[in-house]
Amino acid sequence: MGMMRANRTMVPPQLAQEPEVDSRGRPAIRQWDIPSARPRPTSWPHTRLSPEDLSERVLTVSEDYHHDRKQFARLRRATPKVLEWFTQWPGETWQERWLASGLEDKESDWMEDFLAWREARGEWVSYDEQEARSAMCWLMQAQAFHPSLEWILRQRFNYVLSRVPATFDRDGRARLVAHLDATGRTAPRTRSRVMKTIGRLMLCKGGLISDITIGDCLEYIEVYDRVLPANGGRYDRAFYTVLFELGTFGEHAPDRLRALTVKGQLTVPQMVDYYDIKCRPIRDLLVDYLTVRSVDLDYSTLRRLAQVLCQLFWKDLEEHHPGISSLKLSQDAATAWKERLGTIRHSPGRIGKQRLQVQPILLLVRAFYIDLAQWAVHEPARWGPWATPSPIPSSATQVAKERKRAVARMHQRTRTRAPLLPELVTAVERWRRESKDLFDRASAVEFGEGVDLGGELWLRHAGRQSDRQRIVVLRPETGEQRDLTFEDERSFWAWASVETLRHTGMRIEEVLELTHYSFIAYTLPSTGEVVPMLQVTPSKADRERLLLVSPELGEVLTAVIQRVREGRDAIPLISRYDQHEGLHSPRLPFLFQRRRGFIPTAIPPAFIASVLREALERAGLTDQTGATLDLTPHDFRRIFATDALQAGLPPHITAKILGHEDVNTTMGYAAIYPEDVISHHRAYIARRRQLRPSEEYRDLTPEEWDEFITHFELRKVALGVCTRDYGTPCVHEHACFSELASAVSGDVRPGDDPA
Repeated sequence: MGMMRANRTMVPPQLAQEPEVDSRGRPAIRQWDIPSARPRPTSWPHTRLSPEDLSERVLTVSEDYHHDRKQFARLRRATPKVLEWFTQWPGETWQERWLASGLEDKESDWMEDFLAWREARGEWVSYDEQEARSAMCWLMQAQAFHPSLEWILRQRFNYVLSRVPATFDRDGRARLVAHLDATGRTAPRTRSRVMKTIGRLMLCKGGLISDITIGDCLEYIEVYDRVLPANGGRYDRAFYTVLFELGTFGEHAPDRLRALTVKGQLTVPQMVDYYDIKCRPIRDLLVDYLTVRSVDLDYSTLRRLAQVLCQLFWKDLEEHHPGISSLKLSQDAATAWKERLGTIRHSPGRIGKQRLQVQPILLLVRAFYIDLAQWAVHEPARWGPWATPSPIPSSATQVAKERKRAVARMHQRTRTRAPLLPELVTAVERWRRESKDLFDRASAVEFGEGVDLGGELWLRHAGRQSDRQRIVVLRPETGEQRDLTFEDERSFWAWASVETLRHTGMRIEEVLELTHYSFIAYTLPSTGEVVPMLQVTPSKADRERLLLVSPELGEVLTAVIQRVREGRDAIPLISRYDQHEGLHSPRLPFLFQRRRGFIPTAIPPAFIASVLREALERAGLTDQTGATLDLTPHDFRRIFATDALQAGLPPHITAKILGHEDVNTTMGYAAIYPEDVISHHRAYIARRRQLRPSEEYRDLTPEEWDEFITHFELRKVALGVCTRDYGTPCVHEHACFSELASAVSGDVRPGDDPA
């Protein structure tokens, strides 16, 4: 195995350059070619205006917002004062004076400097602060200068931000409002957050709404996290989706802001550096080795190999042998490491459960040593210094017994869960009906009206205006609230997941990757009948396959399509993030999607696991210890394989349905029961008898039967049973020890000596 890989990688590859990181220290690797954020403009017509003309522009821009003559008069009085304050700094434009003032770099409020300047001139007036703040805000809206995003986020003029899109781009704001109305984003809170975020970007960058770029959005969220770390990334995400839906970024841009913040695929140096290896030469060796191996491995397999070599192997050695710098391990160090490997260690101080599969890890580490030794033959200067005997003998990597134990555990798990599947199906169907009934009855009443839920009176609760698209009820006595929209959503996807998994035997990632394009019509060559088929995209084995859509499965998928369409003509196009490969898919009409707010998002595997866990709790299914039964999506796949083979489906057909390359893999999935072996064997004998002449299977005569019984009686000797062939004599007093099938007679006492 190692020689084969070495022969394919004779040319030393160039190591990847260390990539840049963002403000949070995360890799700046992006799946898309994201343009850089626009720089702040340095000169434009409005920033070159004279103080008098700029004051008039401020009054013109604010004219639509000041209906009180007193407020308008105050703004007319305060604006020249603020402009006079700016003239103390050098510059040909107001933008240059703003930058020269250094106000952006100060943590203190700019108002302190302004009032100190006014007081030094003997012009202190009690209401100067309020007027000056208003004038400063309108100067920015008049585009006298463009402050930095950091400075804007530190200010408290939210009431101004929502007006910026209108003052900068009146037509663009009109299109934005029309789109918000058309998509149901009518709640004032939702509109305000979108307008404020777009307003911040326009205050800093200038231009129109259509000029905002993806780079601007990425810069905004990075600056937000840096300036307001206490908010924990609670920035508005809807603004990006709205801009995307308006076509601002183009059709090939990511459809969600989250796509810009995920780390994506790591480079090999990043994979290694994640584990903080202290020994630099070993770190460089691992980077070099994994770079060579990356040519033949997919991303998820490469990540697993990096974890084994860096974390489970070398990092563990560094923690227990500080200063270690050689791959040549002593016998004691190697033995201690293999013992520690048998237990899962979450951190140096936290020890978890026993690791069930150790041999695969030992096999990868042994392959690492063998590869280095074999590559050293071809490139001694590069790999020779690291060639050393493997601390893991070949006997320690024999996986046959481990494989048998794993299959036995898998079969036992299937045997205990398969009989409980009907109860789970009944429970999710009942949960689905009850949740839908509660949701429908609560939806039929107005806010504040009562509704009977399970014999108790609840009130339809309005809640925040931004959340009124959700159905929430309130118990008047206790104030307890129930989000029936949330309950209906979870019950539906629990039902859809259970039904889809048990009817198809698909992997969970294959189920979540189903799209509206997965349905095809297949015409049977023999009868011309058109049957619906489900096209499963390549997954683990990169094998595409077709599945027949049964009536039960068709009913489930039809319900899924109706739910995600929500009355529209088509299913929303979304992008799905593959956690294993670290990539986003193209925008497709995925069936398993749900809305989070107004944004349709792909359902992740964690959500399916969560609703399955809740379904098991509602069904009251427990294991031998009394804890809630652990049923994973892959258990449905094993149960499907077992049921298919029990129903008489040939193993090679079952393998095709499951997408297995090897029939033995399918047989390993299926938990065969003893009664199945007996019944199938008897059916096989019956079929064979039908193919042979009937005279070969005539009834025995009494004489033939007596002769047959007599033979077995004569096989019994004083000690044991003789295993000679039928019809042959035996002269032994006792059964020979070489006759392996001999058994001790029940008449012989345990203490008797056969000799």
